[in-house]
Amino acid sequence: MLAPSLFTPPPNMTDAMRSARRHMLARTGLAWLVMMQVMMLAFPGYLRHGARAPDAQQSLEQAIVLMNWLSLVLCVPLVLYCAWPVWRGAWRALARRRVGMDVPVALGILAAFVPSVIATWRDAGEVYFDSVSMFVAFLLTARFLETCARQAVSGQPNEGRDAELLRSADRLAFWFVCTQILLAALVGLYWWNVRPDHAVTVTVALLVMSCPCAMSMSVPAALAARQAARLRAGADGVRDPAALDCAMRRVARQNLHGSLAWHLLMAPLAACGWVQPWVAAITMLLSSLAVAANAWRLARPADGDAAGRRAAVRRAGAMSG
Repeated sequence: MLAPSLFTPPPNMTDAMRSARRHMLARTGLAWLVMMQVMMLAFPGYLRHGARAPDAQQSLEQAIVLMNWLSLVLCVPLVLYCAWPVWRGAWRALARRRVGMDVPVALGILAAFVPSVIATWRDAGEVYFDSVSMFVAFLLTARFLETCARQAVSGQPNEGRDAELLRSADRLAFWFVCTQILLAALVGLYWWNVRPDHAVTVTVALLVMSCPCAMSMSVPAALAARQAARLRAGADGVRDPAALDCAMRRVARQNLHGSLAWHLLMAPLAACGWVQPWVAAITMLLSSLAVAANAWRLARPADGDAAGRRAAVRRAGAMSG
């Protein structure tokens, strides 16, 4: 039997939860397949500005046109099917006149996909199909991790302090999203007046970075790690539950503040045009993986036995004090 982890399905898992996880996994897998193909098709475009004979350059340009059309065909199911939860969430948020997590994500996908379609149709301008596919694939990976973490702690009794941690993370993510959307709009207008050909790239990078995936999963991941630590303790239970709770809150704060600091560090670089959209997508995924890895430190075996694990929890709780 596998040891409990952050993403262990809860014993009270319903059919709806199981279906949601299965559909999320299917969308994520398809997005990764499309991303790998689109990245291969985008390779000729990276060679466009090299020095070569006129005949070779003409052949390369023809190959780029063909690859762009193939990338467009591949990205259509990616945008319509794989990213469907994003469109649904953005529509629901806008219908309630709110700005949720999915709104900047939807704007980022549209800001990269629509100009790419136009450039492909006109055979002029830059395309961002590789950035679109990477963003969707990495976004769905982070969302899948978040879904598993939230399901792992669903139905578990949470203290008032746990609920307050969740509310504070949601508030921070909300204001971060609002600030990033405003920043993307202002910076995009600036680049449109200074260097129009660079405006789309900068705007897309900022919108991609506005997805607070790491912040939204910071507290659920810590709660899931605490639940995994309790399950690992077995029938004897955790020797010091208070220390485990303190360690969980410490890890949650580390995740929340660390992911925010990472975004604040990358935002000025993206605003200056030093971060490409695909790099922004990678940083978004890395921040989510870092949150999961930091939370796992709370639940992993320390010395290979139960006593060592309980000692590790006590040490973590003492450090938080």
